[in-house]
Amino acid sequence: MISAPGGPDVLTWQEVPDPVPGPGEVVVDVAASAVNRADLLQRQGFYPPPEGASEIPGLECSGVISEIGSGVDGLRIGDEVTALLAGGGYAERVAVPWQQVMPAPTALVDAASLPEVACTVWANVFMSARLRKGETLLIHGGASGIGTMAIQLAKAFGSRVIVTAGSAEKVARCLELGADEGINYREEDFSTRRADVILDIIGAKYLKQNVDALNTGGRLVVIGLQGGGVGELDLGKLLGKRGSVMAAGLRSRPADEKGVICRGVAENVWPLVSAGAIKPVIHARIPMEHAAEAHRLLERGDHVGKILLVS
Repeated sequence: MISAPGGPDVLTWQEVPDPVPGPGEVVVDVAASAVNRADLLQRQGFYPPPEGASEIPGLECSGVISEIGSGVDGLRIGDEVTALLAGGGYAERVAVPWQQVMPAPTALVDAASLPEVACTVWANVFMSARLRKGETLLIHGGASGIGTMAIQLAKAFGSRVIVTAGSAEKVARCLELGADEGINYREEDFSTRRADVILDIIGAKYLKQNVDALNTGGRLVVIGLQGGGVGELDLGKLLGKRGSVMAAGLRSRPADEKGVICRGVAENVWPLVSAGAIKPVIHARIPMEHAAEAHRLLERGDHVGKILLVS
């Protein structure tokens, strides 16, 4: 739980009532969850959960279904699953709409590293930006959880991948995962490259450079605002390139919309995970009750891939 907005130490491990599945929900006994930047913002008081969602942090989990509410088909008690959550993952049990539940495509604990990043990349890069075989994808934050998934998934679908990262070591890890080119953004300007799709976690700070880097017909997808939320957009340049800018979040979408994304992930991404073509990239596995330590680790920014919280 979050006792009050603040630093990692406001995270406390408390006894709370067990969740009860409502209509269209299942309860998952959590094997593991994962830490995302949204959790840090929520802890600081800047990103409250959507109306009706759990106040407990945690946007994804893996585990075993232990209860099923009315109106749920195709899921059974005992199923090993992953789930995309609006909150509640930092717990022993969580209730989740059935549409947001997917089969676990790999070892159960490691599967907790996948739902948020896979759904984010699938929804934005493939559903919205329509990345095609042979096109170039530029990924900012290539060593992040989203970045490491985007590299592998884009390569699996036949695209060329360029990444930015903040150190030579992180660039090297991205290249090991399959990226065709890596740019240390502390030393080099990425806007001299050209891309058909750009996946951006920075926002305003990179807006001008992103538009410069777009190919004709290019698509910029903004999914984070680490560099600010207000920037100046050169519409003339965008018009000349016949480009587009889109921005999208995941957490606040309704369950049915998330369900469409989850079905796409289960059908198109999970077979690649099960076959070993896409691998979970896990930096650390930390006991759930030490979530504050995991938050500090994420805030330091030295990690590559995901940080798991294990029950």
